Amino acid sequence: MFNKILIANRGEIALRIICACKELGIQTVAVYSEADRYSLHVRFADEAVCIGPPRSAESYLNIASIISAAEITGAEAIHPGYGFLAENPKFAEVCETSNLTFIGPRPEVIELMGNKNAARRRMAELNLPALPGTEIICSPKEAQREAQRIGYPVMIKASAGGGGRGMRLARNEEDLPRQLETAQNEAQAAFGCPDVYLEKCADRPRHIEFQVLGDHHGKVIHLGERECTIQRRHQKIVEESPSTQVQEALRREIGAKVIRALREIGYTSAGTVEFLMDADRNLYFLEMNTRIQVEHPVTEMVTGLDLVKLQIELAAGAPLPIDGDTLELHGHAIECRINAENPETFAPSAGKITGIHVPGGIGIRVDTAAYSECVIPPYYDSLIAKLIAHGHDRDEAIQRMKRALDMFIVEGISTSIPVHQRIMNDADFCAGNFDTGFLSRFSANGSGRL
Repeated sequence: MFNKILIANRGEIALRIICACKELGIQTVAVYSEADRYSLHVRFADEAVCIGPPRSAESYLNIASIISAAEITGAEAIHPGYGFLAENPKFAEVCETSNLTFIGPRPEVIELMGNKNAARRRMAELNLPALPGTEIICSPKEAQREAQRIGYPVMIKASAGGGGRGMRLARNEEDLPRQLETAQNEAQAAFGCPDVYLEKCADRPRHIEFQVLGDHHGKVIHLGERECTIQRRHQKIVEESPSTQVQEALRREIGAKVIRALREIGYTSAGTVEFLMDADRNLYFLEMNTRIQVEHPVTEMVTGLDLVKLQIELAAGAPLPIDGDTLELHGHAIECRINAENPETFAPSAGKITGIHVPGGIGIRVDTAAYSECVIPPYYDSLIAKLIAHGHDRDEAIQRMKRALDMFIVEGISTSIPVHQRIMNDADFCAGNFDTGFLSRFSANGSGRL
């Protein structure tokens, strides 16, 4: 086991990793930007190193500064969390050449699965079903020709994309050139690569993902699915496990295919294989995230596992301590992402938290690095807390979530708590009747702006 791990991240996920390390008896090193000097991950780590100014490019994305921090503190491994450098194959490779263990899969696996188009092609070869799509699109004329072949509507996707950026829907031939240009510009700005491809857009789809773990001894398992369909602009805001739409037979079928595919590519560490479900409950491969997910707590709540501790143990060479290829899921868990943003316009709401009350009670978990008088800086993602409710069944989980949302108080800034309250009280959501367009219709039905 490692003696000291550097955490190349910030906020609640950095604090979450520190908690796992403390339970494993591992010393921790926090890195922070000047904007995060008084953050909780800095306070609770055993050591902390400032790596640059507030802007991510000069701090949390500065590979040289992070490697230097690891070397001067004597860290043996680096945990990237999610976001920032977590799926950067160059960073993983630099860690290896610097004799630092990267807590994640091998660089070549990150690179393969990080390119959505290449990943989709490889997974199709390994018998995971995929929606009809294209290779990289080079011109509007080619896009129109391919879209006619696939059939409208089509989704334009950034090959190196994530988080909904570089992703646009084209409903017809007239709409395609404008949406193509927008997607390419977004992809260039966000990822430094304008490459996009087309994919058939399923009607009223749902977003389903399978949590996986792989060790260095050839064993891969899955831990069931998460439903991540409630999204705003292709970004998840509510997640739950298990999905009401995935029956045991489908879970076994897709889980077995996922395991076979990931064994073939030599996958290690935690990861998530994402699927689109159509109206007939067919699942189609979308992409893979080669890291821990924001929504990993819902899987932890229904399996009883600590996924971050397992990540660390697997990186140290331990075998998976689980017999078989999956676990039975117990109860139901729901996660609401609490963001620092206006609940009506979704505009970011940076500033000082002047008061905060975090809910508790049976079945409630809160992952956060926020505290009274802390400052939410304007430079990073707006996520300030993850509120997770677990119940014997979905109805109980929803009721506990409602209670927790009512008791979650944040003063001084605006948050998305009112949005989640509306969702939890919506009849269609409670009945499990929704798809990725849920929020747009929710607003259109006069239930309040979202």
